[in-house]
Amino acid sequence: MMRVVLSIKAGKVMPSTLLRKLNSYSKKNRLYQAFLELGKAVRTMFLLDYISNVRMRQEINAITNIVEIYHSFLDWVFFGKEGAITENDPIEQEKRLKYLDFVAGAIILHNTVDMSLAIQTLMSRGEVIPMRHLAALSPYITRHIKRYGDYVVNLQNIPQPLEAAIHLPPEIFES
Repeated sequence: MMRVVLSIKAGKVMPSTLLRKLNSYSKKNRLYQAFLELGKAVRTMFLLDYISNVRMRQEINAITNIVEIYHSFLDWVFFGKEGAITENDPIEQEKRLKYLDFVAGAIILHNTVDMSLAIQTLMSRGEVIPMRHLAALSPYITRHIKRYGDYVVNLQNIPQPLEAAIHLPPEIFES
C-alpha cells in the first residue's frame, strides 16, 4: 500500500488508473484486501470518535437535518409526475434538474427577501429580535406558495435592486 501511495505522489500512477484496476481485480487480490482492511479501520476509528464525541454527533445531526429539509423542499417544488423524471434523454433530464434548481432558487430568494423585509419592519418598530430566533429561520417555507394557482407576470413592474430593497443593520450579524 505504501508503494502505491508513493507512486501516486510521484505521479507514476494516476488514482483513476488504480481505482479502475482495483475495481476489475478479483476480491482475492492482496492490494484490494489491504485497502478493504484499511477502510474498515478508518470506519471503526470514525465510529469510535462519533460515539465518544457528543458535539460531533450534534453537528452531524444538525447538518443532516438541514440537507433533509432541503430535499423535502425540492420534493415539494418538483410535484409534477410525482417528482419522477420520465424521459430517457440525458439532455432532457439535465434540463429538468436545472429548471428545478432555478425554480427552487427563485422561491428561496423570494422567501429570503420577504423574511428580511419583515425583520427590517419589526426592528424599525423597536422590536428586539434575538439571534437564536434569526438562526432558526428557514427559506424553505412553502405555505404561501400557490402551486396550482394562476400566475400573472407584469413585465412593466421592475423590482428595485436588493441592496435598496433590504437594509439590515450590521448588529443583526453580530453574535
